[in-house]
Formats: sequence, C-alpha cells, structure tokens
Amino acid sequence: MDFNALFGDLGGHTLDGLTKGSVYALVALGYTMVYGVLRLINFAHSEVFMVGTWTVLGVYTVLGADEASGMGMVIFATLAALVAAVVASASVALAVERIAYKPLRKKNAPPLIFLITAIGCSLVLVEIFGHVLRFFFGPPFGRAPVNVPSPIQTVVLLDVGGVRITNVQVFIVVGAILMMVALDQFVNRSRLGRGVRAVAQDADTAALMGVNQDRVIMLVFVLGGAMAGVAALLYTIAFDLTKFDIGFIIGIKAFTAAVLGGIGNLRGALVGGLLLGIVEVYASTVFNSSWADVTAFIVLVLVLMFKPTGLLGESLGKARA
Repeated sequence: MDFNALFGDLGGHTLDGLTKGSVYALVALGYTMVYGVLRLINFAHSEVFMVGTWTVLGVYTVLGADEASGMGMVIFATLAALVAAVVASASVALAVERIAYKPLRKKNAPPLIFLITAIGCSLVLVEIFGHVLRFFFGPPFGRAPVNVPSPIQTVVLLDVGGVRITNVQVFIVVGAILMMVALDQFVNRSRLGRGVRAVAQDADTAALMGVNQDRVIMLVFVLGGAMAGVAALLYTIAFDLTKFDIGFIIGIKAFTAAVLGGIGNLRGALVGGLLLGIVEVYASTVFNSSWADVTAFIVLVLVLMFKPTGLLGESLGKARA
C-alpha cells in the first residue's frame, strides 16, 4: 500500500477520478431511466455506448481530424462526432426497445424473460459488431483495440498548488454535469418529462389520464441512448481507444454507479458515477490497477448494507415537479 503516492497528488488523482466517473455517470443515466419506468435492467445499454465510440471514430476518420487540425476543424469535428454519436446510440437503443422489448411487453412477459432478453441482446450486438467490422475493414478492426485519435490537444489551463487542470478534464466533467442538469430539468419541468414521471410512478393511472405509455417508453430509451452517445465522445477524448466489446466493462461500472447512487434516480446516477470514478483511481494509486474493480464493488456492498436503496434512493416517479 502506497498512501504517500495518493496524498502526494490527491488533487490530481481526484480530477482523474472525476473524469472517469463522468463517463460512468452519463452511461448510468440510461440504466436508471429505463429501470425507473419499466423496472428493467437493460444490459444491452453497454453496446449502445460501444456503437457511439465507433461512430466517433468514423466521423474523425471521414473528416480527417487529428491534433494537427486547425481550431475550426477541431470544433466542427467534435460537434459532428457528438451529433453523430448521439443519433447512432439513440437509434440503436430505440431499435432494441422496438425489436426486443416491445413484443415482450405486449405479451406481459415476466421480469425474468426481460432480463434474459436484455443479456441476449447485449451478446448479439457485440458479436455482430465484431464480425461485421472485421469482415468489411479487416485487422486491426474487429476484435483488437483501435486507437481513436482525438483532435483536441491536451493543454494545462491551471496549475494550482501542483495540481494541473487540463482542458480535456474540464471539458469532460463540465460536459457531463451540463448534460445531467439538462436531462434533470427536462424530466422535472417539461410536459414530456411529466409523462415520464407519471408512467414511472403508476403506469395504469397515467394511461387513464391520457399519457401514451408506448411513446414515453420510446422517449426514455432515446434519451438514455443519447446520454450514452455523449459519454462515448467524452470517453474517446479521454482514453483515445475503442473496441468491439468496450461497452462490457463500462456497462458494468455504469450499472454499479446507478445502483450505488440509487437506481431510478437521475441525480443518484451522477453522484454514483463520480464517486465510483474517484474510488477506482484512489484504489489504483494506493494498491495497483488490478484492485480498482474490487475496491469499487466493496464500496458498493458497504453502501448497500447501510442504505439498500443507494445514496439517493428516490425513484424517478417521485422526482420533484
């Protein structure tokens, strides 16, 4: 154990944790929204994130954007990648709901069938994507990690007491928080958001009041997919890589973050994601990187022992009006 390494640069490690946790939080929003409305753990959401990372790579490749690009190209490529990733991820999320989950809802399938279907969708998407990439593009595409050259150069903005704050860290953390605030305000203040909360609280009563449950469910999947698309862009900027199964570990971490913060609670997803990221970085520093996952799950178990509903265990249906 090396606590000196942790406390020697506590601020820097905390920033790294917040950066990683911001990605977890955005992906966790998809899990928590779907669970809040359908009481369904959508394990295919991890592949929605994966599709977003490949979409970002595709946009950068088509535009020829890299660190040597001018400021105008950097801004254009980043915005284009963001829009494309959001559209692609939201489309995949909606397709999964329409093709896999909607028929089960019509047949009033039990929760276990939904869970098995979600796992099956996840496996099908990841394997199809791996084979398709390899068939059309060949190595290194397919099953090997692929570099995603972000056009954003890392620049130190501030150096406070030896803690270096970079533009990439600020972009990722602030971007994630802004998206979280926007989603929270949409759910709590818009007409469509009221419909989401109504279905989450009592679907039958909401239907009697004229709320179209099917449209609400579609909206929830689209919003969750859009958040995963944003997370995909931020992830590629921070870590410069993707892979056909990159969503697997990110999905597990994001699901853990959602449970840690209180699954079904939007703000809980943000808190859980940021906390999980910080815990992982701290554990990697004190022990080594192989202990990061173990420590994260230990913290989850300890929190749930004392607060089974998570840190902010309020359901989506009880969100503030």
